[in-house]
Amino acid sequence: MTHEEHHAAKTLGIGKAIAVLTSGGDAQGMNAAVRAVVRVGIFTGARVFFVHEGYQGLVDGGDNIKEATWESVSMMLQLGGTVIGSARCKDFREREGRLRAAYNLKADAITTTAQSHQRTFVLEVMGRHCGYLALVTSLSCGADWVFIPECPPDDDWEEHLCRRLSETRNRGSRLNIIIVAEGAIDKNGKPITSEDIKNLVVKRLGYDTRVTVLGHVQRGGTPSAFDRILGSRMGVEAVMALLEGTPDTPACVVSLSGNQAVRLPLMECVQVTKDVTKAMGEKKFDEALKLRGRSFMNNWEVYKLLAHVRPPVSKSGSHTVAVMNVGAPAAGMNAAVRSTVRIGLIQGNRVLVVHDGFEGLAKGQIEEAGWSYVGGWTGQGGSKLGTKRTLPKKSFEQISANITKFNIQGLVIIGGFEAYTGGLELMEGRKQFDELCIPFVVIPATVSNNVPGSDFSVGADTALNTICTTCDRIKQSAAGTKRRVFIIETMGGYCGYLATMAGLAAGADAAYIFEEPFTIRDLQANVEHLVQKMKTTVKRGLVLRNEKCNENYTTDFIFNLYSEEGKGIFDSRKNVLGHMQQGGSPTPFDRNFATKMGAKAMNWMSGKIKESYRNGRIFANTPDSGCVLGMRKRALLFQPVTELQDQTDFEHRIPKEQWWLKLRPILKILAKYEIDLDTSDHAHLEHITRKRSGEAAV
Repeated sequence: MTHEEHHAAKTLGIGKAIAVLTSGGDAQGMNAAVRAVVRVGIFTGARVFFVHEGYQGLVDGGDNIKEATWESVSMMLQLGGTVIGSARCKDFREREGRLRAAYNLKADAITTTAQSHQRTFVLEVMGRHCGYLALVTSLSCGADWVFIPECPPDDDWEEHLCRRLSETRNRGSRLNIIIVAEGAIDKNGKPITSEDIKNLVVKRLGYDTRVTVLGHVQRGGTPSAFDRILGSRMGVEAVMALLEGTPDTPACVVSLSGNQAVRLPLMECVQVTKDVTKAMGEKKFDEALKLRGRSFMNNWEVYKLLAHVRPPVSKSGSHTVAVMNVGAPAAGMNAAVRSTVRIGLIQGNRVLVVHDGFEGLAKGQIEEAGWSYVGGWTGQGGSKLGTKRTLPKKSFEQISANITKFNIQGLVIIGGFEAYTGGLELMEGRKQFDELCIPFVVIPATVSNNVPGSDFSVGADTALNTICTTCDRIKQSAAGTKRRVFIIETMGGYCGYLATMAGLAAGADAAYIFEEPFTIRDLQANVEHLVQKMKTTVKRGLVLRNEKCNENYTTDFIFNLYSEEGKGIFDSRKNVLGHMQQGGSPTPFDRNFATKMGAKAMNWMSGKIKESYRNGRIFANTPDSGCVLGMRKRALLFQPVTELQDQTDFEHRIPKEQWWLKLRPILKILAKYEIDLDTSDHAHLEHITRKRSGEAAV
C-alpha cells in the first residue's frame, strides 16, 4: 500500500459517524464485533456511537445513544453476550417507530451448553424454526437421531427411531443421544416435542430416558476463538462497507462463506428467509432445505450417512481401505477416523486401522475396524490409533510387503506436515514399488495449521481455544495487579497462525511471528507503545510469540528486554504454554470439520479405487491419485500433492503464502498501532443467486 493509499484509509471516515447496536437475542462474539467496529471506525477518522438496548434504544434515543472511545471497548473480547445490551423491538416494525429512530439518529448526528453423560438423553436446542444448531450438534456429538424443522421424519418415524436405538444398544453402545430442534415438526406440521420422544422411548423400549431443554444456557458463556475472530473480521468488514458505500449502495449483510468474507444485499437475504418460511408453510421441505444453503445440505447428507444407514453385513466385491494418523497428535483426529471408518463400512468396504503411523504400517500393526470399533470417538482428544512423525521412505520394502499382505487398496492419512511429506515420498516410491501405486488422500490435522493446500487443519481451532482461555486468565491476573505485561509463547513451529489468530481473539498488543520478520527497533516500538498504554485506564499488556519466530529474539530475550525497558513503568512475566495446546477434547468446530473431511475423503477414495481398477488389480500412478483434501476459501478441494510442492517452504515446513497474514493489520489496529490498513482482501457486493451457482461451501 502506498503512502497516499494509507493516508486515504485513515481519512476515509472523517466527517462521518457510525452507530453500532446489537439486536435480538444475544450471541457469543457480539462483543468482538462491537470492539472491531468501534476501533476501526475511530482508526478511519469517523465518530462511533453505541446504541444501547438494540433497536429499542434507537427508538427511545436519549441516554441510550452515547459516543464510544477507544478505551470503552477494552477488556470485552472474552465476555459473553453483549455489553451494550440487546432487545427485540416491536415499535421498530411500525413506520412511526422507525421515524422516531431516524429522528434520534439525525438528532445525534449519527450516519452459553449442557453436556450429556449416560443412558438415553433427549436434548432440546434453540433455533426457533431453523435446525442449524440441532444439525451441527448432532454431527459434533455423534447423535443417534436429530429432529429439525426443515426435514421432518417419515410418517412411521416412531418405529424407525426405536429400531435405530435398539440396534445401537445391541452393538454395545450404552448411551443414546437424540437432538431435537425447538421447532421440530412431522410431515403434517404437527410439533414433535422432547417429552413426546421421551414417552415413546420409555413406553416402547423401556430405556431410562432423560430430557434436557437447554434453553437460554446456550446464549451464555465465553465466546469461542472462532466467534471472536469472526466478530472482529465482520466488524472491520462492516465499517469498510459503510465507509465505501454511497447513497445508491444497497444495504448489505456482511457474512462468511467458507473462509471468504462476503457482502450480500440485505433485501435478498430477507427474501430468502421469507422463502424458507413460505416453503415450510406449504410443506415443500426439499425446497426449504435447499434454501438453507449448500453448507446446511452437506451437513444433512453427512448426518444421514453416519446416523441413519445400517452398516452392511456382506462385503462381497468390496475394497480394502486403511486409515492412519501421522505426525503430532491433534484434537479431532479421532472424529476424522470415526467418520472415515463408518462411511467406508456404509459403502461396503473393508476398513483397516493402522497404529503408530507409517512405522506401524511397516511393522504390520494393522487390524480390521468394525462399526462399534470407533463408537464414541467424536469427542475424544488426541489420537487413539497412535501417531508418530516417522516418514515412509526408509521402510518402503516393509510397507510394500504389508500393503500386499493385507490387500490394502487405498490409504487415508490423517495428520500434519509429516502426512503431507509422507504422501510426497509415497508418490516418489511408486517408481520402485508397484505396491505403492494405490490412491491416497491426506486430511490436514495439526495444531500448527501449516499443511499446504488448506486454509484450516483439524485441531487448530481446539488449540486456539486453549490459548485464548489461558490468555483470558492471564489478562484477568494482569488487570488485577495493574502495570503488568505478559509474554506468552505459543506452538506452531515456524508457522505463526496460532500466535496471530490467538492474538486477534485474545486482544493482544503484539504477536511476533516468523512470516513477518521483526527487528530490535520493532521490539523497541512495542515497548514504547506499552509505556503509552500504561498512561491510560488500561494498565496491562499481552504479547504473544511464536516459538520459532526468531532464533535470537527468544522468549527469554524479549522478557528481559521488556523487564529492563519497562522499569518503573510496568513489570513483565513470561509463560510458555507448551504441549497443553495439543490436548483437550476437540471443539465443536473441529469435530464437525473432521467429520465432514473424513466423509468426503472416503467418498473420493471409493470413486478413485474404482477408477484405478485395471486388469484385476488396483494401479494408480497418476498425480491426481495422491491428494491433499483442503478448504480453500469457499470449497473443499482435492489437490495433488505433487502440485503443492511449488507452494511449500520445506526448510521451514510452511506454505509460501498464508491467507491469514492479511488479518494481522486488524490485530494491530485494534491494539491502537499506527499502521497501514490492507483493503485488498475486502469483500465486494454479490448476489445470493450467483453465489449459489458457484462452488460448494463446506
